[in-house]
Parts: sequence; structure tokens; C-alpha cells
Amino acid sequence: MAMTLLEKILSAHSSNAEVHPGEIIDIKIDTRVARDFGGANVVKNITDFGLTIDDPDKTFFTFDCNPTGSDQKYAVNQQICRLFARENEIKTYDINAGIGTHILIEKGHVYPGSTAVSTDSHANILGAVGAFGQGMGDLDIAAAWNKGKVWFKVPPSVRINFTGRIPGNVSSKDIALNLLRQFGANSLLGYSVEIYGPSADNLDLDDRITISSMATEMGAIIILFQPTRKIIDYCSSRAKTKFTSPAADQDAHYEKIFDIDVSEFKPMVSRPGEPHDTVDV
Repeated sequence: MAMTLLEKILSAHSSNAEVHPGEIIDIKIDTRVARDFGGANVVKNITDFGLTIDDPDKTFFTFDCNPTGSDQKYAVNQQICRLFARENEIKTYDINAGIGTHILIEKGHVYPGSTAVSTDSHANILGAVGAFGQGMGDLDIAAAWNKGKVWFKVPPSVRINFTGRIPGNVSSKDIALNLLRQFGANSLLGYSVEIYGPSADNLDLDDRITISSMATEMGAIIILFQPTRKIIDYCSSRAKTKFTSPAADQDAHYEKIFDIDVSEFKPMVSRPGEPHDTVDV
């Protein structure tokens, strides 16, 4: 059976040769992360349940919620994570390292076709490089650290085809806000979204990151881009392992398909309160 980009990734990390929307499957997780927000609870869960770490080389802490540690609670939580990391030989990207999801791409822990979970609700940003990333609760992350895998329900996929040329005064954040205006916060709820078209192919990594980071605001599971040669080369120069970039089958089934003329996109802002309450600038 033909599969979408997401289904290809999930299938490759499961025991199933094919996966279908609605199926519940165990997924091998290549990169398992906890932030300073939630990290201490992950440590508590592991300690309370007497769990071990499946693979310290695939397990990380990233401190980016309160980089200064200026709040006493955050400072204590960060130190709990540091001590646990030292005892279990876990790499910690401390307060001076940067944004956790960006670090995972920059340092080569995440690459096209890989899987990652984090206590960060915007871990789906990793769809920018054609990887599957998901934010999860501290108990689920503890389970992933212990087992190296976690279960997911395969979501249905939506395909968005960009047609036309993006206007010169429209930024990647404007693209995300124009999509929010069209789809709102609920119409893509529970879907995996894949974006295609010549205009999408021309988007740089920073543009893709910006758009994918807004998947959560749209209610989507993830926004995935098919990696271009430029993206693949960038990730290949950093990845800790060799990889083959997956691609959707040409006859893959999408529950919904949208053709969107990006030449009509305008610079936009969101008004306070709701990201999808967008207006033209």
C-alpha cells in the first residue's frame, strides 16, 4: 500500500511494513528529550518507578525555558536534571546552549526520517527537516527514556499544495498566519500536514522551522516538509548516523487535499488572545 511521508517514517520505526490511520503502534524513538520545564518530573518518575535508561547516547536534557535560572524553582529543577545526567551519562545542553528543538537539528541528533519526543509541546517543529517530533507529558517521556519506544495512534494525513509565487514582502511567519486565517485552530485538529509545491521547495530551513513551529497553534499533529537536497546536505554534515531521506509515495492517500495560491498571501499579525485571530498589516 502507498504511504504518506509520515506513514513512511512511522512504519520504518515500527515492526509494521505498512501503517494505516487509526492504528496504534509502538514507535522506536531516535532522540528522547526533557527540558528544564518538566525535566525534574521525568527524573522523579524514573526514580519513583525504579526505571533504567535504555540508551544514554539518545537521551538529552535541554534548558531553554528559563535560561538564566533566575526563578528559584527553575534553578532547583535544573540542578536536579544536572545531577541525574551526571549519574547516568546523559548529555545536557545547559542554559547557554540555545533553543532545544533547534539544538537537536543543529547538533545532528534529528535528521530527515528520524523520530524524537520531548517535553516541549512544539517538538513538532522537527517536521521542518522531514522528521517526526512530538511533545509529550513527563510520564510518557520517562517511559520513552526507559523503553526507547512509545506508542502512537497513526493520524490521518492532509496534503497542502502551494501554487504561485510567495510575494517578496511576505515572511515565513506571514505564511503561517495566512494558513491560520484559512484553517483556524480546529480544522486541522489531529491531522498530520504535509506541504508541497515549488514555493515550498524554495523555503530555507529557517522558513520551514517557523512554519512547522505553528502546527500546534493550528491543532495539527505536525507540519512536515519533504527535505530538499540543500536540507539533506545540511543534516548529513551534522547527523550522528547515516540516513536515507524518506518520501511519500506518489499515489499515497490523503484524507484532504488543499491547493493554496500563496501569491495571494499578505503580511499579517495576530491580535492578542488567539493566534488564529489574524489581520492584514
